[in-house]
Amino acid sequence: MSGGVSGACPCPRRSSEGSMEDLNGDTVGNLNQNSGKPPRDYSSMRHFSSSSWSAEPVFDGHGGVDAASFTRKNILKFIVEDAHFPFGIKKAIKSAFVKADLAFRDASALDSSSGTTALIAFMLGSSMLIANAGDSRAVLGKRGRAVELSKDHKPNCTSERLRIEKLGGVIYDGYLNGQLSVARALGDWHIKGTKGSKSPLSCEPELEEIVLTEEDEFLIMGCDGLWDVMSSQCAVTMVRKELMQHNDPNKCAKVLVLEALQRNTCDNLTVVIVCFSKDPPSKIEIPRSYRRRSISAEGLDLLKGVLNGR
Repeated sequence: MSGGVSGACPCPRRSSEGSMEDLNGDTVGNLNQNSGKPPRDYSSMRHFSSSSWSAEPVFDGHGGVDAASFTRKNILKFIVEDAHFPFGIKKAIKSAFVKADLAFRDASALDSSSGTTALIAFMLGSSMLIANAGDSRAVLGKRGRAVELSKDHKPNCTSERLRIEKLGGVIYDGYLNGQLSVARALGDWHIKGTKGSKSPLSCEPELEEIVLTEEDEFLIMGCDGLWDVMSSQCAVTMVRKELMQHNDPNKCAKVLVLEALQRNTCDNLTVVIVCFSKDPPSKIEIPRSYRRRSISAEGLDLLKGVLNGR
């Protein structure tokens, strides 16, 4: 997505994404399909905005495209139509994730056994709110330093494992109930069981809110196909270097996708980059350190002797 991202904020925002292929006008990546393997995972994103807010979502699907497609088309509608939006946006987001999950379950024409992770960045004025359910990740570039704004919801994560086991779930070789490699997702109703029952597979997002400052340069959002082969700091360093050269977030997103492919990622790839300024990042000046050095009396006498030719 090239072009501006609208929103009432002290600085303009630009966003772009990179992925493996485009489907139905939205960005959908499927590395397995491109590599000749049977289709398995799907990911997509779509930009939403109004005069006072904007949102950048990434949906990484599995077990078919239905869950990711349904969530992409409906999640923002559930959020903005919630009674708590926009002043109680955190409540609105959590409620919308549950509503979207239940609505997908009731959509009889769709395969309710497919599932999707969901990562959404909301820009409201000078604030940014990250909502995440799954193992996609949002990373802030802060003057060259990587700041992770979301947690990967893997079954082996300590807090997720405790929650799963409390609800009667089990983890086999890193998989929830031996079936799923994420601990939070929308869909996957063959695992969740009957509607209304407590399930170890949660659709509830974790939220992280920050106030943007001048040091905050850009945001990287990517599905796990990127983070499986690249650290958050590596991605921020690469993007910052690219932006200093050409200041084009679209090219930066493509660079990350190509780098992940070079590193033999085994999953689909979706990358979104949001810049918080129209200007490229400035060069970071590292101040030279000066250290006072002392010399012992014996060393001083020896030095004097050398200088005096003794």
